[in-house]
Order: sequence, then C-alpha cells, then structure tokens
Amino acid sequence: MSLMIPAHFTAATRINPLQAGIQLVSLVIGPDLRGGSADAPPRPANSGWIAVLCLTVATALLLVVAGHGAGRRGDTVAPLLFWSGIVLLVVPTSLRIAWPMVARGERLFLLFLLAEAMFYYKVVYSPTSFIHHDEFLHWVAADDLLTARRLFLSSPLLPVGRAYPALEILTTAIVNLTGLPLFVAATLLLAVLKGTFIGALFLFFESITGSPRISAIACLTYMGCSTFVQFESMFSYESLGIVLCVLIFAVEAASKDFVGRPRLKALGLIALLLASLAVTHHLSAAFTAIYFVALAALEAWRRHGPLRIGARTAVGVTALLALALPLLWIQARGNPLTSYLAPVAETGFKTLLGKILGAPIPGSEHPGAPTQPLGMRLTTLFAILLLALGLATGFFRSLAMAAPRDAQAGWRPIQDILNRRWRDSRIVLLTLLAFAFPVSVAFRLTVAWEIGNRMGTFVFLAVGLVVAVSIVHFWQGHAPRGWRCIAPALALAVIVLGGVTAASLAPIRGPYRVAADPQSVETMAIETARWTREWLGAGNRFTADRTNQMLLAGYGRQDVRVKIVGGVFSARVFEDEKLGPDEFWALVRSDVDFLLVDLRLSTAPPMLGFYFEPWEARGRPQSPAALLKFNDIGGVTRIYDNGWIIIYDVRGLHGNS
Repeated sequence: MSLMIPAHFTAATRINPLQAGIQLVSLVIGPDLRGGSADAPPRPANSGWIAVLCLTVATALLLVVAGHGAGRRGDTVAPLLFWSGIVLLVVPTSLRIAWPMVARGERLFLLFLLAEAMFYYKVVYSPTSFIHHDEFLHWVAADDLLTARRLFLSSPLLPVGRAYPALEILTTAIVNLTGLPLFVAATLLLAVLKGTFIGALFLFFESITGSPRISAIACLTYMGCSTFVQFESMFSYESLGIVLCVLIFAVEAASKDFVGRPRLKALGLIALLLASLAVTHHLSAAFTAIYFVALAALEAWRRHGPLRIGARTAVGVTALLALALPLLWIQARGNPLTSYLAPVAETGFKTLLGKILGAPIPGSEHPGAPTQPLGMRLTTLFAILLLALGLATGFFRSLAMAAPRDAQAGWRPIQDILNRRWRDSRIVLLTLLAFAFPVSVAFRLTVAWEIGNRMGTFVFLAVGLVVAVSIVHFWQGHAPRGWRCIAPALALAVIVLGGVTAASLAPIRGPYRVAADPQSVETMAIETARWTREWLGAGNRFTADRTNQMLLAGYGRQDVRVKIVGGVFSARVFEDEKLGPDEFWALVRSDVDFLLVDLRLSTAPPMLGFYFEPWEARGRPQSPAALLKFNDIGGVTRIYDNGWIIIYDVRGLHGNS
C-alpha cells in the first residue's frame, strides 16, 4: 500500500526521524493536488454496466421486500434477507460510481438509480400508508387543506407547521389535478424530489469544482448522511426544504460568472426559489441564509480584481434576500418558531456541555430502551471513522482547490488562502463548514441526538466535497490501479451503509412494539381510530399517548390535544396510580372530551424512551393501575373497550355530557 513516497523522503528517514515524521504528516494531510487527475478523457457511458447494475438493484430490492415480509411473520431469516439486499443494493453501484474511468453520464445515471432505489427502500417499509410520526402531522395538515380549503389551520401536534404550508399545497395540487389518493400523490412528489435533489447536488458540486468525478463521489458521500435514506424521504416539510436549498445553491453557483442580463435573470430565479423556501421549512431557510451571509462575508474579505465587483454585489444581494425573506415571513405569520426551536437548542447545548464536563445529565439515559444490533453499530462507527479519515486527508487539499492556479507546490496554496487570495469562496466556505461534522456526531451521543441528526442534513454538503477531494487527489491518486481503485470505492460503500444503519433503530418491519413510532402502528389501533370517526364523529377533543395521538389525528380526524390545559401535559394525567387534585381539576377545567388508554403501555418499556413526550425519562413499563384508575372516577364513562384499548368519556367532569 504505497503512498508514492519520494526518494528524498526515504533518505530523510535514515537521517532525521522527526523531520521524516513531519514530512509524512505533510504528505498525508497536505494540500498537494498533483497526485491525482480529477477526470478521465470524455468517453461514452457503458450500457452493459448500466444494465447489469439495474438488474442487481432490482434483485436487491426484492431481497429487502422479502426481509420485511419475514420480519412481519417473525421469521429468524429476516435479517439475512434484508441486509443481503442492502449490501447488494449499495456496494456494486457505489463501486461503479467511484471507479476512476467512468463517463459523466453513467455516473449521473447511477446516482439517480441508487437514490431512487434507496427511496423505494424507505417506501416499502409501509407501501400503502403513512407510518412515521412527522408524516402523520403533514398528512393531517394536507387533509385539512383538502377538506376545509383553507390555509394556516392550527395544529396542536405541530404548532409551527401551519406557517409553512408549501408541501401541503404542492401535494393537494397533485391530488386535485390527477384525482390520486393523498398518499399516492405524496409518494409521487417525494420520488420526484429525491431525483431533483441528487441532480441539483451533482450540478452544484460540478459548478464549483469543474469535475464530474469529484461531484459524483461527493453526492455518494452525502448518501452516508443518517437523514438521507429515511428522514429526507418522509412526507415532511424538510424533504421539500432541502431540495429547494440545494437548488438555490446550484443556480447561484452556476451563474457566478454571468454578467449583465443573464445575471439579472439568475437573481430573479434565485429570489423566487428563496421566497418558496421561506414558506416551506424554517431550518432549511435558516441554513440557506447562514450560507449566503457567510459567502458574502468571504467575498467581501478576499482580495478582488476589478472584474469581480459585480459578482461580489450579486452575492451580497442574494445574502440580503436569503436573510430578509424568511424574517418577513415570520413577522407576517407570527409563527411560534422561537418557542418551538429555542427549548430544543438550549437543552441540547446544556446536555453536550454537561457531557464534556462530566456532569450528570438527568434523564439522559433510557435504560429500558433497546439498542441497535452490534453489527449495525459497528457499521455506523466504521463509517464515521472513514469520514473522519477522509476529512483529515482532504481538508487542506479542498482549500488548495480554491487557491489561485499559479500557486506553487507545497503549502503555498494555503499561504495564498491566508493572504485572502482564492478563486472561489464557495469551496472555502464548504471546507470550513466541514468542521461542524464532529459537533454533529457529539450531539448524536447525547439525549439531544436529534440536533446532531438535523445538523447532518446540511453539514454533509461540506463533508461530501472534502471527502471527494481526498479520494480523488490522495487515496486514488494519478492513474490508480489495484487497491487504489478498490479500497476507496469500498470505503464509500461502507459510508453509504453507515447512513442506512444510522437512520433507524429497527429498519426491518416487525411485530408491534411499545412506543416505537413506526413499529407501534398496527391494525388494532388504526381500527380504533377509525371507530372514533365513524361513531363519535370527527373533531372531538382527545388526548392519548404519542402513537395513538397521531393515529387519532390521521385516521380518526380527531382534535388531538398535547396539553390538558395550559402548563399541564397529558402525561401527568396518565402516569400516576391515583389522579391527583391538580390533574383532576385540570381535567375539570379543560375542554377535553375523551381519553384513550392503551394498556399495552404496561407490557414493555418504551422503545424510544418515552410514551407521551420526549422529555420523559422512563426505563420501566407504565403501571396497569395508573392506566385503569379512570374506572373509579365519578363523571368518567367507559364507552369503548377492545381488551387492550379503552376510551373514556370525560365530558361529565365539566358538564358537557
């Protein structure tokens, strides 16, 4: 495994070990770009390889489906079928995409193929209905828009969602134009968005690097993000927001050298996309604003020639729009964004600081919650280590790509960067943004893992670029053969597999599990929710555990309440074996009509660590006595009981019976 060590270095190792060690480190992490040729001469796509890989992907997806079927039946062969399919799906296609001598069109086609196959992997988990928590929230909003024909209707389950209706508008437009069911229209839209995202991401990287090979490898690395395979494929506003975000980046990067009328047209398109993003998703809009403000700052700081003034002005205008449009929308709608995000961010940073300082964090562990199988955890860990290695060997090389082309070898490109001389601020910004990767990993090791998970969606835009530069200009090098071709490509396949293993605690569909979000959605609870709609009518005020809340809202069309009254969450009513005076009078003062009690909560600890709200810390099952205490309370009537699920009518407590 030679690293192409020059002869003068070999001689130095016999003279001065310290100097030799410094030279070795410089060789590994230094900014030298001469070891690699970014792209092969133009060549036609190999239709034979494309056909073989299409057949391979189809076979892999059949194995994944068979694994889910076996998991539903409880067969022990389910993991073998499922993971064989995942490996067959990811490894051959990744190897071909990362191979040095492949045509641009072939790489792009295979990226589309792999992205859509991974979207199918997510859909086949529940191919006929929504199943994830966030999907239920947006399903309810879309159904409200279809039935009420009104925007900005309130939602207790997602108060901030009413101010960002773009996803629901697009979906219901497809329903109205085609007559398709809402789930089918949503799935069709998400499939188009997934392909659009990969195409825009490829063009963005190609615009700033000029290399289809680096762009394809960067896109492949992004697929190793824990949110790509599942979270960004959900019927959720971030799935549309991240697509608009990358489209804006791609259009801006492609128009960076435009002047005159073409530049004005590009700015008009960017403004339209930014306005669309402002009403789509808050975090995507915030990241876009941060990106363009930082880009404008770098453009203002670096030394410009006389021909760069127009480009600097255009970036400044884009930054102003990216910052102003979301703020104007927030002011216009008065949405509760601060109250929605601030507590999560505050808790996350306090938890991370406590972990660093070694302080005990109350509720940071859920001893009853299961962990992933060892193989999945090792795959995720190995993928993180490979990403860290790629970042270490690609950071300075990525910066060197932005240095002036007349920069000499050695560390001269980095000196030029420090002297504010570089060709493209986008490369510099993305390279610096890669520093956020270890921060996102640190958050994922705490109870505030969701912050790290959401960060990864945006941080991997930078990680993909730096790792791709590392592979092309260091690990594969000039005219790669043997292990230089195979090892980096296999490493990329492991990174993509790590994204799959990190995306879910239990990716194989199995029998019912308590408080496990998708694995808690099953026929009995769905039929109970449908019963409420048929026999009680829609719009009744219900409260229940997290899983039954979303089922009642989705299938039952009920008005689900997270709080009994202001300051009293539903969990307080269910958690104790006796209803305390505070909780009793909260029920009396409330307008809640019905309580739904699921006795299965007493059979096992919650898989996600909580039954009602994420701030709970439960390592043991709910007490059966606590769930059945409503039988002995005057004014409360049991109106439904199927053996496991009970519905209590509490209107007698406040005179509404």
